[in-house]
Amino acid sequence: MANILIVDDSPTETHAFSNMLQKHGHQVLTAENGADGVAVARQELPDVVLMDVVMPGLNGFQATRQLTKGSETAHIPVLIVTTKDQETDRVWGRRQGASGYLVKPVAEAQLLKAIEDALSGR
Repeated sequence: MANILIVDDSPTETHAFSNMLQKHGHQVLTAENGADGVAVARQELPDVVLMDVVMPGLNGFQATRQLTKGSETAHIPVLIVTTKDQETDRVWGRRQGASGYLVKPVAEAQLLKAIEDALSGR
């Protein structure tokens, strides 16, 4: 299965997503903020990144842009997973290079489908 990096400052969200993914055989890496997420992604080169937006320091949009524009990480799909549900947020996320945009709370089936689509390049 896939190696998935979860970048989220909420221990509750990280725990919930980790359990969902591990239950389906995925390996999980975690980071608590955007800067750490970028560092972990550069070091570990995960198959997919799940990126929260609202985090201290480097926010998820900024971290997504660094990953999708960086030569060593540009091939990694980034799925934004956030509570921000405005169309302008979705557009901005896409402009930063995100492969997908999910709004919390995310149903397990929806999350798994988005990851499957990202891995297959859809």
